[in-house]
Amino acid sequence: MLLVDPEKKLFFTRTIQNGDLVIVYEKHDIMKAVKVSESSVLQNRFGMFKHSDWIGKPFGSKVFSNKGGFVHLLAPTPELWTLVLSHRTQILYIADISLVIMYLEVVPGCVVLESGTGSGSLTTSLARAVAPTGHVFTFDFHEQRASSAREDFEKTGISSYVTVGVRDIQGQGFPEEHVGSVDAVFLDLPQPWLAIPSAAKMLRQDGVLCSFSPCIEQVQRSCETLRSNFTDIRTFEILLRTYEVRQGKLDSFDGDEGISTGSRPGKRKQPSSDRSSLQGDNAGILAPALPVMAKPCSEAKGHTGYLTFARLK
Repeated sequence: MLLVDPEKKLFFTRTIQNGDLVIVYEKHDIMKAVKVSESSVLQNRFGMFKHSDWIGKPFGSKVFSNKGGFVHLLAPTPELWTLVLSHRTQILYIADISLVIMYLEVVPGCVVLESGTGSGSLTTSLARAVAPTGHVFTFDFHEQRASSAREDFEKTGISSYVTVGVRDIQGQGFPEEHVGSVDAVFLDLPQPWLAIPSAAKMLRQDGVLCSFSPCIEQVQRSCETLRSNFTDIRTFEILLRTYEVRQGKLDSFDGDEGISTGSRPGKRKQPSSDRSSLQGDNAGILAPALPVMAKPCSEAKGHTGYLTFARLK
C-alpha cells in the first residue's frame, strides 16, 4: 500500500479504514490478505475477530479474538504481498527482487518497462520504487492474467503508478510510444533474446536492462544478442540461506544432521561480591540463563533463476 498526499509525497502513518486491504499475520509462515468490511468477521484457530474492531487502529496493531487469541494487522507492503499473492505464474521473491531494483537503478521518478507481468510480484515492488512521480508499464500476452493483475494493483493501492497492457512482446516488441524514454527494462520471457532489440530502442542512453531466465542456455543466447548494443553484461544467481535464531534449551533445539549446535554452555555464575550479599534460603542461587542458539533452517530455497544485467552503450 502506497500512501501519497496531495503534494505527491509518500507517507506511512494511517489508520485502518473500512474497505482497506490488510495482511493478517499469525506467524512468519502463516498470513493472509483480508479486505476489511465492517460487518464481516475472520475466524481462524485463534478464535473470531470482528472487522469492526480493526477500523481506526493503526497498521501493525495487535488485535484479540473472542477467545483471547491474537493476530497482527499489517499494511500490504510489497514484501508481504509477495508472500500472500495468488500465484498465476512462477514469481520472483524478495532476494531476487532486491537485486533487480538495485542493479536497474530504479529510483523515484523512473519510467520502467516490464514483460511479462505474471502474478505481479516484481511489479508491486517496482511501483513503490518509482513512486510518487515515476511509472511502470507492464505487459503480458495473456488477457486473463493481465486483468487479474489490474485487480490486484487496485487492491494494493498502486494502480496509479502501473499501466497493464496486453501484448506479445517477443513477437511485437514494446510500443513505439516508449522509444528513447525509458530508464530500465525488465524481461521475464521464454525467449528474451527476441525482445532485446526492441528493449534497446526503448532505453535512454546509459539505461539498464535485466532478463530473468531459469535456464543457463537462455542466459547464453541472451548474452550473445546483448553484445551488439550493450556493455557491462553480468549474470547472477542468488541462493538465500536463512537461519533460525531463538532462546531455549539445547535439547529442544534439534540440530540438522551433520550440523553441530555447539557445546552446552554452563550456568552463569554470580560475581563473588554479589553472592556474599544474598541473605536467607536463596543465597547463592541464580536461575540459569537460557542460551541463544542459531541454526540453518531445514527448508532452504534452491535455484530460482539467473538474473542478467546489461547497460545500453
